[in-house]
Amino acid sequence: MSLKQEKSEPTDSSEPEQDCNTMNFNQETKESTDKPPKMIDTSCTQISLAESFVAMELSFETHQEEKVRIPNSSSTRFSFRKLWAFTGPGFLMSIAYLDPGNIESDLQSGAIAGFKIIWVLLLATILGLVLQRLSARLGVVTGMQLAEVCRRQYPKFPRIVLWLMVELAIIGSDMQEVIGSAIAINLLSIGRIPLWGGVLITIIDTFFFLFLDKYGLRKLEALFAFFIAVMAVTFGYEYVTVKPDQVQLLKGMFVPMCQGCGTRELQQAVGTVGAVIMPHNIYLYSALVRSRQVNRADKNEVKEANRYYLIEACMALLLSFIINVFVVSVFAEAFYNKTNAQVHEVCANSSSPHSGLFPSNNNTLSVDIYKGGVVLGCYFGPAALYIWAIGILAAGQSSTMSGTYTGQFVMEGFLNLKWSRFTRVVFTRTIAITPTLLVAVFQTVDTLTGMNDLLNVLMSLQLPFALIPILTFTSMDSVMHTFANGLIWKIIGGFIILIICCINIYFVIDYVRSLHMVVFYAVAAIIAVAYLSFVCYLVWFCLVAMGVQTLACGRASQCQQDDDLARSEAHVLSDSRSTLSRQ
Repeated sequence: MSLKQEKSEPTDSSEPEQDCNTMNFNQETKESTDKPPKMIDTSCTQISLAESFVAMELSFETHQEEKVRIPNSSSTRFSFRKLWAFTGPGFLMSIAYLDPGNIESDLQSGAIAGFKIIWVLLLATILGLVLQRLSARLGVVTGMQLAEVCRRQYPKFPRIVLWLMVELAIIGSDMQEVIGSAIAINLLSIGRIPLWGGVLITIIDTFFFLFLDKYGLRKLEALFAFFIAVMAVTFGYEYVTVKPDQVQLLKGMFVPMCQGCGTRELQQAVGTVGAVIMPHNIYLYSALVRSRQVNRADKNEVKEANRYYLIEACMALLLSFIINVFVVSVFAEAFYNKTNAQVHEVCANSSSPHSGLFPSNNNTLSVDIYKGGVVLGCYFGPAALYIWAIGILAAGQSSTMSGTYTGQFVMEGFLNLKWSRFTRVVFTRTIAITPTLLVAVFQTVDTLTGMNDLLNVLMSLQLPFALIPILTFTSMDSVMHTFANGLIWKIIGGFIILIICCINIYFVIDYVRSLHMVVFYAVAAIIAVAYLSFVCYLVWFCLVAMGVQTLACGRASQCQQDDDLARSEAHVLSDSRSTLSRQ
């Protein structure tokens, strides 16, 4: 009997067993977003389980134009050919660690604290790797991205709130990329193209890069690799030119202390963690890893994919860390403890047209991505300024494209709403450019670059809305089956998320206090109540998913039964797939 015939035969009763046998993934995806479809019920029969799994893979193929084939090999040994096939998503993910907001945080870290808190950058990158590992495992094991799993697991209201928060993070990141690109264009044109002109140019070049998407996934990944190479060469040039003290660099990287540090250094260390770990990047990576052909019914293939993705992510984040260290070291060596008067004098002697940016006083030098390029030009010649601007432009353009993909995946996952990338760019870029353009036209460059601090606060607030869901769903047996987080990973993940959230809450509170405006205090208090309430709900949901029965309001036993059924059915997936193919 064929599977099609088996599905079309009427049943003798309308018991729940019938609903199980007639469950179809494609029907679920057609449901209104008012009622999110449920996860695949792994307690169904073997045939329906396998059928649902196949349908899930077919559904994904309609979203992705192509999948990269993995070389066939029965050997479990490490293979460079397979690593090359899996290489791509990790480097695209690492772009978020090199966006203009991160570069500005790096240079400020060097100018404010010298080499003392490079270890914080290293720690933040390692924490980011752990979280990206969870994101990749979710995408590989389930074949679904994080946003899609959220839609299937959370009730309507939390789901909509999560979507809005992630969209805010994407738009905030997009604004930083617009600012960075506009400043780079202004520096490269020696001020001939005003900042508002650079903002408008970013609209055109984004659509141009999206046009390249039609040439294939691997070529698009090569374009991102090119941008990373440009940043490595340009910021590496600055590193070689300045020649930082290698002993101090290594000490600052591996000795976790900050001798003589005060409030400014502490605030900068906190800001570094917030700048490195981006909330929307967790959603992006879970979608990118699905671009490789992996038989998710084969446990060994899934294990292999997870292993190669982890290796690739380590390589990508190592490279991004090195580039970030280049920037920190340059400004730590050349501009740590420098005063405005010292910089003003050097710029005036070098006939720089930007010497007026630095008042003749003894205040400590305060830099951003614009002033950073200017002071490099004053101290090390015009070539240093232009090469710096090229690096910033590469950072802005690559981050813009990765943000576009993130927005598309998030909208499809949360709302089951499929927009073209062109439409998606128009939507997010219009929202991002409008306030940025107004500031660029009517305010100074200081105001424009100062927006980065506000945007970093905005994205710090969004971190729990990515970190808590990824820990929740990678810990659920009904979602991950035998690949669910063990007790140790649950504890490690929970501890990391707690630390990151506490650090960023401190960062936000410190920023609000620095505004010295009572109105902001009142507004912040109201928002904080709603914000913390929603975070508490996500934490409660996470703890219940992990099996804390005392918090489940009487539903823990049913959840435990579902997880037990999921574990008992997971091992038959491969046999079910074989049975389905024979029929």
